[in-house]
Amino acid sequence: MNREQTQQLAQSALKYGLLGLLCLVIMGPVATAILGSIRTTGEFLTTPFGLPQHGIQWQNYSEILINPVFWNALKNSLVITGGVTILNITLSSTLAFAFTRIDFRGRTLMFNIILLGLLFPLVVAILPIFIQVRQLGLINNMWGVILPLVAFGLPGSVVILRSFFATIPGELEDASYIDGCTTFGFFWYILLPLARPSLFAVATLQIIASWNEYFLPLLVLNDPELWPLPLGIMQFQGQYGTDYARIMAYVTLLIIPAVLFYLVAEKYIVTGLTGGELKG
Repeated sequence: MNREQTQQLAQSALKYGLLGLLCLVIMGPVATAILGSIRTTGEFLTTPFGLPQHGIQWQNYSEILINPVFWNALKNSLVITGGVTILNITLSSTLAFAFTRIDFRGRTLMFNIILLGLLFPLVVAILPIFIQVRQLGLINNMWGVILPLVAFGLPGSVVILRSFFATIPGELEDASYIDGCTTFGFFWYILLPLARPSLFAVATLQIIASWNEYFLPLLVLNDPELWPLPLGIMQFQGQYGTDYARIMAYVTLLIIPAVLFYLVAEKYIVTGLTGGELKG
């Protein structure tokens, strides 16, 4: 083995070693939750990473699934996730269309102002958000969660859709107008169908983000009947005390929908973010 082959082997070993370490860091907590959910609390506390010693404890799941608290939290999560996704796609697509296809004064300035939103995550502005939500009377109201999530998800969505809309050749728009299409008709019947991969990518990112949101609902929703799934775990903690096995089962049920949705939508996310250009 010559020197060049040795260097390539060392580089490959380092690369795969780092990837393996990254996978371990990411999948370690997930594996802990899954294994803990099918064991007893005693087994989990003794060996957090071990296998079931007294058989798989499926009752950890059954006792959660027959509890109406879980299904109420699931309903609340679906309402919040659906509201955030629909509003985000509607607003971001219209804004992206305006920034790429409509010429008006201050267009670049307004787009740059929206881009500033990428610099400030929601947790940074949580205090003014809470004050604004309280002044609007949206405490203990799901709109108090939906509207801030839409606002802070909007800049990234606009950037993604604007990048795609900008690749649509102007000749296609001119041809549609010659055929009698209006501006709205071009947007609705031509542009949006072509932008399906990007729209799907935006929707997927918003679904995952809103499904996992914990901090904002914790501040805005004081009524346990309005809690989404991430907050619902607190009810199980209070109900079962230190029964970590059922808590791990609840966490597993919480992450399964997001993981499955991402696995199914991964191809569309990549296509929407990196592909789909049309050549003029």
